[in-house]
Amino acid sequence: MVRRIAILTSGGDAPGMNAALRVCIRAGLHYGKEMYVIYDGYRGLVEGNIHQVNKEFTQDIINRGGTIIRSARLPEFKNPEVVQKAADILKDFEIDALIGIGGDGTYKGLESLSKHGVKVCGIPGTIDNDVGSTDETIGFATALNTICECVDKLKDTSGSHQRCSLIEVMGRDCGDLAMHAALAEGAEDVICVEHPLKEEKLFSKLRKMKAQNKSHAIIIVSENLLNINELAEKISKETGFEARTEVLGRLQRGGEPCAHDRILSSRLSAEAVRLVIEEEGSHVVGMKNNTVVSYDITEAVKMKHEHTHGLRALIDMLQ
Repeated sequence: MVRRIAILTSGGDAPGMNAALRVCIRAGLHYGKEMYVIYDGYRGLVEGNIHQVNKEFTQDIINRGGTIIRSARLPEFKNPEVVQKAADILKDFEIDALIGIGGDGTYKGLESLSKHGVKVCGIPGTIDNDVGSTDETIGFATALNTICECVDKLKDTSGSHQRCSLIEVMGRDCGDLAMHAALAEGAEDVICVEHPLKEEKLFSKLRKMKAQNKSHAIIIVSENLLNINELAEKISKETGFEARTEVLGRLQRGGEPCAHDRILSSRLSAEAVRLVIEEEGSHVVGMKNNTVVSYDITEAVKMKHEHTHGLRALIDMLQ
């Protein structure tokens, strides 16, 4: 029988993590369970930074960005002896189940703990939207809104100077942020894993725009794919546009979660608590076709994110 449940946030922070934490704690208390939080992710777990919390702990956090229990990366958690130490600490605290909020790295850590006899459940929290077991992750919608707000502002100054702006967004191995932002902003091009750079086609389009005296051009680029400064130099040389670069960086992680992320957090977290209390085994929760679903955690970590080919075709058509 599950009596004590602990919660941690791990990996990159995402808007809506606090909303998820709030619902996990309140749902657990509703079921009559003792609720605990682990500060600083897996590092805090290994260090025993575990504290019991009550309903008052959740007051006024639903709209706060980041994660109030903090996050930290611990590469050593891949080592079996470190995982064993973490499992032993949970046993020492008499924790019966652990809920982790994060992305693929968080899930892999949870899976490792499940193999050491810990009952776990994963909740997808990452702005990249790259978790295979869900259509959407907590934080993605808010990060996309932030990108669009920034691009709207950049359009103003770009148009004033007839510039081409290359805007780098997050999404290392998944172009969802880039493609959704490009579609929402009517960008001239998007460069991401699913939509690679076609240099000559881009240059030809920009030359035509320049000849038509278009006021500006916007290109959205996923991080770590290419050197955007070098591409900007080529664009300036080949098209007549003055090209400038903007890296939005961690700005995309911050800010109050939008209403959609708060609601998504609530739906997923309530189900995660129910699963660790009422169901056997270890799971992750997610959304498929706007329905809350769950998978065995070993199955979930093997699932690959389904790239949005339909979205790519729509972007190509509208350009």
